[in-house]
Amino acid sequence: MSTMPTALDRKTVGEDRLLMQNISWETYVTWCDAPRGSIPRMTYDRGDLELMNPRRQHEELSTFLGRIVEAFTEVKQIDMRSVASTTFRRPEMLRGFEADESYYITNVEAIWRKPGIDLAIDPPPDLVIEVEITSPAIAKMPLFAAMEIPEVWRHDEERLTMLVLVDGEYQSIQESRELPRLTIPMIEHVLSRRFNLGETQLIREFRRSVSDV
Repeated sequence: MSTMPTALDRKTVGEDRLLMQNISWETYVTWCDAPRGSIPRMTYDRGDLELMNPRRQHEELSTFLGRIVEAFTEVKQIDMRSVASTTFRRPEMLRGFEADESYYITNVEAIWRKPGIDLAIDPPPDLVIEVEITSPAIAKMPLFAAMEIPEVWRHDEERLTMLVLVDGEYQSIQESRELPRLTIPMIEHVLSRRFNLGETQLIREFRRSVSDV
């Protein structure tokens, strides 16, 4: 049973974050399984629970990054499965999260015929995308490392960082391991123009640009 939570409310134009402490695993699971769509997104780490309500800037950026991934994999004929903001939980670790976007790429064959994913027997997603316009209330990278997420992209509305898990720690990279030949400069070039051109035109141009890479 959880004790009375304390809360830290962080509000910006991009997202609202609420930190609740001393929340039991059972309470977290109950809230996760209650009907709510994908909002708020929950991150749980051994008693701490972050509730994140994305606003327009957050959602536009994370969705656009997802469109870039999907366009690249289509052009390069790379099989993948989008699992978006699926809840991933490890009860033995007392940890769980819902990413902005997440994908199975290397391990797509292990899960694509399954109606659900159980991390006790299934691999975690190969690529997770997190938009963090404000600092998260819970440190995400130690949680992702513990849950063995191979690759994480983080964007703070100013720049993109790609990280790959090596011996339990994340190291910065310039080119995606899960999507070879897709680099930070390629993505940043597209993102830098998103307030000047429509998404459809940008994605169309991106597709043409990567067809020869």
